[in-house]
Amino acid sequence: MASADKQLPPPKKDQVYVDVSALNGGWVTLPEKLFVVGADPDSTKTGKSSHPKQGSGGRERIVFDLGIKRDMSQYADGMQDHLSKRQPIINLPDTKASLENGGLDSTKDVDFVMLSHTHWDHIGMPADYPNAKFVVGSGTLHTVTNGAPHYPASMFDKDPLPLDRTTEFPPAPGSASKDLACAESQQTSHTWQQISTINHAIDFFGDGSVYIVDAPGHLQGHMNLLARLSSEKWAYLGGDCCHDSRIITGEKEIAIYDDGHGGTRSVHSNLPLAKDTIAMIQEFIRVNEEKVEWIIAHDKGWAEKNQSRFFPGKL
Repeated sequence: MASADKQLPPPKKDQVYVDVSALNGGWVTLPEKLFVVGADPDSTKTGKSSHPKQGSGGRERIVFDLGIKRDMSQYADGMQDHLSKRQPIINLPDTKASLENGGLDSTKDVDFVMLSHTHWDHIGMPADYPNAKFVVGSGTLHTVTNGAPHYPASMFDKDPLPLDRTTEFPPAPGSASKDLACAESQQTSHTWQQISTINHAIDFFGDGSVYIVDAPGHLQGHMNLLARLSSEKWAYLGGDCCHDSRIITGEKEIAIYDDGHGGTRSVHSNLPLAKDTIAMIQEFIRVNEEKVEWIIAHDKGWAEKNQSRFFPGKL
């Protein structure tokens, strides 16, 4: 049994809980050899880009990640060759249609859009959410303008975010993102704190219902979300901390492959940091045992087993 000081905090007397539903954000074909060690070199999997919707106590609604664009022509020219290697791509229903199928209108019923990161299969169609505030991880605005390792600026949309409605979380203490962070006037006023074994989390609403988790490694600004569902149940949304659930369970390791330029790479822009993030998640899950259900964005197996939990169903 883990020590009490490392476990998730108990609910307050007036605790707010949240409902979390999965949204269909499209399907993308991924060569397994790019993600896990020991994969069949010819094996591919068409993984669902699942993007959970979260609503806080009837007050406000968050969509965490927007999935794949339904109009592929809106991707940057520098992205088109990459997309040709990820076929077949199924981009409908997207998150907008998934919300509509459950009775919500993306143009007026969503208060916040949070992006775990700004890779093409998570950015979706921001214009579908004209009244939502966008919140991203520290360094994201720098990255979409200047690019990142293995992901040059030419692969990012020219105007991927509504800048007048977008803010960044401040850089976590000790984070390299402090050198890439946007101006303080564009940062949220939140502060980082520890929760359970997670060193850097933000209590988004200030009521212990939704926490943003600093999860570096995959791409600058990558973040996860932790939601309190009930007195004894939490959901951890891992974004692209990894692309195969067997990496979290310890059955597989992250693949390293030829980068085509005489070197090697992984799917993560900073592999050591990505490994640290995975270790953090593994320890968090171990300490909190049965309280936490974890979900990553590209887990086809989870999606197939949990169709009833897609919106308007819930976790």
